[in-house]
This record gives sequence, C-alpha cells and structure tokens, in this order.
Amino acid sequence: MSNLFTNMLTGWQWLILAAIPPLIVLLYFLKLRRQPVEVPSTYLWTRTIEDLHVNSIWQRLRQNLLLFLQLLLLLLIILACLRPGWQGTALVGNRFIFLVDASASMSATDVRPTRLDAAKEKIVAMIDQMKSGDAAMVISFSNNAKVEQPFTDNRRLLRERVNQITPTNRTSDLSEALRAAAGLANPGRTSQSETNEAQVADAMPSTLYILSDGGFAKVPDFSLGNLEPQYLKVGEDRPRNVAIAAFSVGRNPDRPTQQQAFGRIENFGPDPVSVEVTLHRDARLIDATKIDLPAAEFSTDPATQNTACAPGAAGVEFDLGQLDEGLLKLEIVQADALDVDNVAYAALQTPRRAKVLLITSGNEALRLAMLTDEAQKISELSLAEPSVLETKAFADEAAQGQYDLIIFDRCAPQKMPASNTLFVDAKPPSDDWEFGKRQGNPGIIDTDRAHPLLQLVEFGNVHISNGHKIKPPPGGSVLIDSVIGPLMAIAPRGGYEDAVLGFAIIETNEQGEKLVNSDWFVRLSFPVFCKNVLEYLGGNAGAPTLPSIQPGTPMILRAQTPVARITVTTPSGQKIDLSRENQGSFVFATTNELGIYDVLEGTANQTSQRFAVNLFSSRESDLHPAEKVTLGYEAVPGVAGVERSRKELWKWLLIGGLGVLIFEWYVYNRRVYF
Repeated sequence: MSNLFTNMLTGWQWLILAAIPPLIVLLYFLKLRRQPVEVPSTYLWTRTIEDLHVNSIWQRLRQNLLLFLQLLLLLLIILACLRPGWQGTALVGNRFIFLVDASASMSATDVRPTRLDAAKEKIVAMIDQMKSGDAAMVISFSNNAKVEQPFTDNRRLLRERVNQITPTNRTSDLSEALRAAAGLANPGRTSQSETNEAQVADAMPSTLYILSDGGFAKVPDFSLGNLEPQYLKVGEDRPRNVAIAAFSVGRNPDRPTQQQAFGRIENFGPDPVSVEVTLHRDARLIDATKIDLPAAEFSTDPATQNTACAPGAAGVEFDLGQLDEGLLKLEIVQADALDVDNVAYAALQTPRRAKVLLITSGNEALRLAMLTDEAQKISELSLAEPSVLETKAFADEAAQGQYDLIIFDRCAPQKMPASNTLFVDAKPPSDDWEFGKRQGNPGIIDTDRAHPLLQLVEFGNVHISNGHKIKPPPGGSVLIDSVIGPLMAIAPRGGYEDAVLGFAIIETNEQGEKLVNSDWFVRLSFPVFCKNVLEYLGGNAGAPTLPSIQPGTPMILRAQTPVARITVTTPSGQKIDLSRENQGSFVFATTNELGIYDVLEGTANQTSQRFAVNLFSSRESDLHPAEKVTLGYEAVPGVAGVERSRKELWKWLLIGGLGVLIFEWYVYNRRVYF
C-alpha cells in the first residue's frame, strides 16, 4: 500500500474532510422553511408538493443526481489527497542508444520466452516512455555490430526495428558496437559498423543502455566520453546448461586403420547431472552412451563480483571402425536452458593426399624422408630441378594454387606461389624476410616444441656446420633459436604460411661436390619433422575432416582442381558462388548457420569437400550473467531495469473532479433530471 498511496494530510485535517460527506447528505434531509402563500389551486404547484415530500426529515431519501455528483466530487478530492500512484521506470536524458546482445547465449530460455525476447520487451517499454523531442537509436551486436535504426524520434519506427532483431549463433564481442555508439555521441570520432561508416556531425551526449547477459570480454583502452552507460542484466543467476565443447574425428591410436570420434561434454550447472549422448551418421543413429558430469565450481571475483565458472567435464568416445565418409552429428538428448550447444557436427570424408612439389638440385636425404610409407599416405610428391623456376608453366601452376605445399631447397622463385612454402637455406623473395650472413657452428639453444612443425622433434644431438640468422616479418614466430640468432621461423601470408629453415642439410661447393652440412638426416627426428611439414603445411589435406570453425568466422578453402569458381551449399540449402582470391584461395564468410557446408567444384558441380560450423564456446555456454561489465577503465554494475520513478495519479483525479463539478453546475442550472 505504501507504493499505491502517499498521505498528504494530518489527522485533524482528515477528520474535517471526513465530516463533509455526512453534512452534504444531511442538507438533503433538512425541511425547507417556507412562508405559507394562499393560491387558488395546489395543482398549479406540483413541483412545490414534490419539494415538500423530499424535505420531510424522516421520509425516505429519494434518488437525486445532484447529491450523487457532489459525493463523487468529494470522493475524487479525498483520493487526490491520498496521492495514489505506482512505481514505474524513467529514462535518463533525452538521447538514447540501445545496444542489444543477439549472440548465441541470448537464445537461452531461462527467461521466457528467451533472453533476447525479454531484452527486446524492455527496450520497447523504454521507447514507450520517451517524451516528445527525445531521440534514440538501436544497435544489435554479436561478434560484429549492426545499426538496426539510426537516431530518430519516431517511436513507432524504433519499436519495429527492435522487434525485427533476430538471434544469431555467433559469439559475443561488444567492442565494435561500442565504437559505433561512441562515434554517434563523441565529437571527432568515427562510427563504424555494418551499415554505418561516417563521421557524425551532430555528436551529442547520450545514455547508453546495454541489454545483455555480459558474456563478452572486457573492452580495454576505450573512452566512453559523452556516453553515460547503463548495463541492464538479462538472465537468471545460475541457470542449468550442459554443452558440447569439442567434437573431432581421428585415427584410433590402437588400430590405425580405423576411425574414432571424440567429444567433450561440459556441465555449467550447480548440480551433478547424468546425460545421454547420441551419435548419428547421415541422420541414422549409430551409437549412444550415458555419461555422468560433476557439478561446476563457482568463484566470485571480489573486484567485479562476477562469478567465474569452472565447468564439470567428461569425455566421450565412439569407435567408427573403417568408416571413411559420412555426416556425423553428436547430440545431447536432455533439454536445458540453451539448445544450440547441445549439438555438434563433423564431416567425415576420404582423406585427400596433399599435393607437394619438392624443388632441389639434389637432396637425397630430404627426398627419401618425403617418400616414406607414412608420408605417402598423406601426400603426393612431385620432384623438380631449380631450373623449373624460370618456366612459364611453373609460374602458372604456382599462381593457380596447383600445389598445397612447395619446398624450395637452396633455391627461391621470383614470386611467392599461391600455396604454403618451406624454404631450406634460402630467403623468400620478399623484403619482409631478413637473411643474415653465413656463420659457423650455430648451436641450437631452444625450440618451440608446442608448434605442430616441431612436435616430437629433438635437436639435442643434432650438429650444424653453418647457418644463417633469420628475422621473420611482423606477425611471424621463431621456431628454432641458436647462439647466432633464430635458425627457423614461420610467418603468415594472406591465407598461407611460409616457413624458413636457416641451414642446409646437403649443400654443394664451388666444384659441384655434395657436402653434408648437418647430421640431422641420420637422426630419428628428421623423418618426424618431414611428416609434420606434410601434415601442417600440406593444409591438413590428409586429415579425415576439415577443421571446425565458429559461426561468423571466415573459412579459407582451396579447390582440389584448378577452377576459378566454386559453390558452397549452406545447411539450409542456400547456394553461394565464390570467385578465387588473389592468393589463389576462396574465402567463404557466410558461416552463420550451425551444421555441415558442402563445397562444390568442377563442371559436374560435385561435392569435393565438406566443413562444419559449431559453437564450441565456453563463454556462450556459461549462462551466468555478469554482475558488472568493464568498459575501458569503468566498471558498470548490472541492474534489472532502468531508474525507478513514481507515477502520480492525483492530477488526473483532480481533472476528473473538475469535470464532475462542471456537470453538476449544468444539471443544477438547467434543471436537468435523469
């Protein structure tokens, strides 16, 4: 009741006010004092006779409209003195920017119908509270931002744009949306987004409403400027959710000729759970198992009060036998707060051998290592002399991406090819790479064993006579360090990678004689290194599946045949044509759907390869909403709604009382009876 009424009068004032209604009623009971007048006939004074009946003090009170109107007027005045009202919300300022999270976690159903729908309802309610002259804009974001509606004072248009926002399967990143908002509120900044890229001339202070569960990383080095942020938290505190965190297919280590599927299941809920996991191939159930997951462990950050969740996890394995192709789907049967992380996909396909070209003037050790039985299972090796680098045929093949990997042994092309490369004792034809002078006894002091090229590769017993110090371009990584400096490095180049080894294995002197520069080729680590090169720089062509990517991540594809165009079919059946890029690869960016994508090439338009798009994001699967979000150097606490305010009703009651008073005056003066 304290929220409904507010007392405005003291006790004795209420007593006086309460005495008025009985007095009004008594006035209608009092008998009028009239002076007797002799008239010819009382039938001419029927109205007077009626008044005599009404004013008989003990006679029953007759229906009288004026009495009811006067009592109604007094009742409205009494209610107005009670100041009736209710607790509502109020917007801060007159210019608003609504940032609504549309990432995968906002599809959670712990808030009905979904978190995104609840956020949209809050925005629509705030738009309804906008006053005349207020302006607002709407931006939706996941791992990119989209301006749904630029600044406008048209509330109907704003509501329509908010209701048109649809959920995505993408991860969440607030930085791009903040840059777009800051460009519209701070003079001198640029607003950059999917639909808006322009300098904003009428930059003004704005209130920034962020409607999200806070499932995004901190935004460092960001200045809010004229933005006044408010974080409206969406979601229950500890919802229950189980997710597939990883799903892959590989060779069975005990039976190399057979395949095995591996999955990792994580429990983000506060209680242990038991879930059933099924595996389908081409929509047909082939196996199922039940696993027990421990409860998640929670800890609270004292600075932000945010809850960190360490999920309970368990692995699951399925033997596939000699299955070499098919569309696999791993699924958690039990329903929970988020559905999109209950399923994962993998495309099992017959491994394609990587096309490798070795250009050497005579390195028998390297050639033999590339032709071992294990190497031939994953690669198709071609040999050429360095003189081939001067031919037009090689230039055309290299530019068209005919090879997955080209190895240049003590030689280099005039132009980098459209493929991954390995340079042995040679400098790539690029100013970004630096090659030092030849120095003796470059003892190895450290290697990056975590990199795929050097896994299980041991250099402790390797001797090198001469080598070159290498400096990779920006973004490159040193793989082998020595007393003279880096001896091996790798760096990205568009959609490719280039590795450079700073020493020769077999070299030739001025007389044309073959000399041994390193005893590495007689060590067990050398064929292991060569196999790593074929697997990694060969583009995983020998793998049973292509790597899985997250929604919204571009997929770099290489055609198996020298074609200028390919077609990608999405899980929903949409066909998208792609043209070859300058680097010889195809970049497919429309990866919004979860599922299997088919790549079609050639005149017959047959499927040449498949890849999968899966969520695989612990940040999105952890549905616990953040208590605070960090924007630059400011921590913004989360609230359930906007600023609270009291909505008053007494003014409308007084206006109603004035209308009753006018109507009572009309009835009295016109002698209107109902």
